[in-house]
Amino acid sequence: MTTSVKPPTWFWVVSVIALLWNLVGVFNYLNQAFNQQAILETLDQAQREAFEGIPSWATAAFAIAVFSGTIASIGLLVRKKWAKPLFIISLIAAVAQFIHWLFISNAVEAFGPSTYAMPVIIIVIGLYLISLSKKGIQKGWLK
Repeated sequence: MTTSVKPPTWFWVVSVIALLWNLVGVFNYLNQAFNQQAILETLDQAQREAFEGIPSWATAAFAIAVFSGTIASIGLLVRKKWAKPLFIISLIAAVAQFIHWLFISNAVEAFGPSTYAMPVIIIVIGLYLISLSKKGIQKGWLK
């Protein structure tokens, strides 16, 4: 007979929020991938050049980040320890994307210093979700 350690209520709340957060990322990726013309119409010339200059590897990193994060969040909800490596993949992909956006492209010049805000928030949340999944494994919440 095996016993299962039930996660506390806050774990479920955080897991649902993580799923919603990552679904917003999926929506943003799909919007960027399939609604480029509408996005470009809202940008000035410098911003347009930064947006149009995103290489395919950075777009792929964006997709990997949001889809692996979403699947990892589902993994938390179904209490699977494979959520942790997917959160790690998600964070690595996000960092790769941000390296291009912040340090290779002219995005900071085009969009201003506030361009750093969202990448910092995403990295902090990514680190937290890795930590949460690690704790879930240690506590026996994830199998």
